[in-house]
Amino acid sequence: MQETPMNVLFIVTDQHRAKDVGFMGNDVVATPHLDALAAEAMVFDNAWVSNPVCMPNRATMLTGRMPSAHGVVFNDRSLDWNVNTVARQFKAAGYATGLLGKSHLQHGMSRNAVLAYRGQGSSRSPFAEGWDTVEDGERYLRSRPEDPVDFYGFDHIELSIDHGACLSGHHLQWAVDQGGDPSILYIDQDTDTGGSDRSQNWRQIYRPPYPEAWHSTHYVTERTIDFIRSQSARKQPFFAWCSYPDPHHPMTPPGRFFDMYRPEDMPLPESRHDGLEGAPAHLRHFARIHPKDQRNWVAPCGFGSDALLREAIAATYGMISMIDEGVGRLMAALRDDGLLDHTLIVFTSDHGDMMGEHGLFLKGFMHYRGTLQVPLAIRCPGVAAGRTDALATTLDLAPTLLDLAGLKAFDGIQGHSLRETLASQSAIRDHVLIEDDLPMVTASLTPIPARTRTLVTPQYRYSVNSKGEEQVFDLIEDPEEMKPLSLTDGLAAELRGQLVQAMMMADDSSRGAPTTEQFALD
Repeated sequence: MQETPMNVLFIVTDQHRAKDVGFMGNDVVATPHLDALAAEAMVFDNAWVSNPVCMPNRATMLTGRMPSAHGVVFNDRSLDWNVNTVARQFKAAGYATGLLGKSHLQHGMSRNAVLAYRGQGSSRSPFAEGWDTVEDGERYLRSRPEDPVDFYGFDHIELSIDHGACLSGHHLQWAVDQGGDPSILYIDQDTDTGGSDRSQNWRQIYRPPYPEAWHSTHYVTERTIDFIRSQSARKQPFFAWCSYPDPHHPMTPPGRFFDMYRPEDMPLPESRHDGLEGAPAHLRHFARIHPKDQRNWVAPCGFGSDALLREAIAATYGMISMIDEGVGRLMAALRDDGLLDHTLIVFTSDHGDMMGEHGLFLKGFMHYRGTLQVPLAIRCPGVAAGRTDALATTLDLAPTLLDLAGLKAFDGIQGHSLRETLASQSAIRDHVLIEDDLPMVTASLTPIPARTRTLVTPQYRYSVNSKGEEQVFDLIEDPEEMKPLSLTDGLAAELRGQLVQAMMMADDSSRGAPTTEQFALD
């Protein structure tokens, strides 16, 4: 490790489209602080997820392993308690490690995704009872439960578990300490509980029934700053995972942020009227579902109407602008405390959102750019700012953090360090592999294919699913993905071959392998 350890601030948002930030070309949403950060960073114009679902991709960012390798292939299972992570590497190196905000490494808030299985599971858990309940919202309703000493390598956690105007986890307790009523703050997302100015077009757009200072974005910003300053006072390097639950739906920007953007001023995507000819059948099925008719509040659907879509975009931009103000406060705190020049800062998101593109809304098994591409900016001390169109993926973030901090990687990491790209803007990979899995028991009850795999190259996006449905797009000539290419020529065969090779190389060979070192699980 370096003589003077470099601090790390990893900022991640939830369901944040690559194009919904100023430094990626959006001239409607106001993100001056993120744009200022990007101006001092390397901006990746071609960054993609490893999986377009929350839990699988978040576990990938923390482990540097594909979902099929770390095992969290869907939102219905928790990351194994004993898995190695970058947080554990930083902790072992003497860093204070803090997770502030949304974790979603466990399925506490996603238990509605779990369907009953017949018989016993394929294996039995070796972990003590209750290991996967840390993110269960009910644990925090009365008093603060005892936090684990080691939460996947984080020795300090302050969780904001849910979305929209539902306060859960440590966040709820914090608001209650300030006079909040838990019966109003901890709500059922499938009801019209609380709030005001609710959209007549879709119940998930409304103003929260509490002040701005109680919203998750403010909470995460406050707790991250406090964590950073506490470690600075102790002269201890920090690894801070600052995780904002927004701009994931429900779309509930609080206070002035709810009024920041007028729906009538919001531009709409031209591709919203895409007939989806030749697209997988489940996408056409989703497009016919009005948001009012969702199975539950997280289910994929169509965009409903132009009026609904304008309101959704305006509210989403309000949430993004609130995050931007939070990032501005984080940067100011680092600058004021003399830490900015000694801190590696990453800004990204766990996945995107269709937001009306191709007639689709939200996310889930929709392999278009809207859900697959994310914003990514890396500000590293001593590294010049710039932009690159070199391919990058969330799989690369874990090895990049370890490499730049001078720490050892661990067996099973499948991503590549972006150090070379940061230094010279050069490409380190010629493809990105994206996985998307649905448990077989769930796939048998829905039109969604059990497996989807996508290969992204510098020019093309090729997707195929377990029902045999395929699509190819030229991302350079057709960036809006409106003109699918022929599947009968040599190009499609070449891309199929590349995908097979990528999937073979993504196969996990590290589980159960003998090791020379053991990491402690307190």
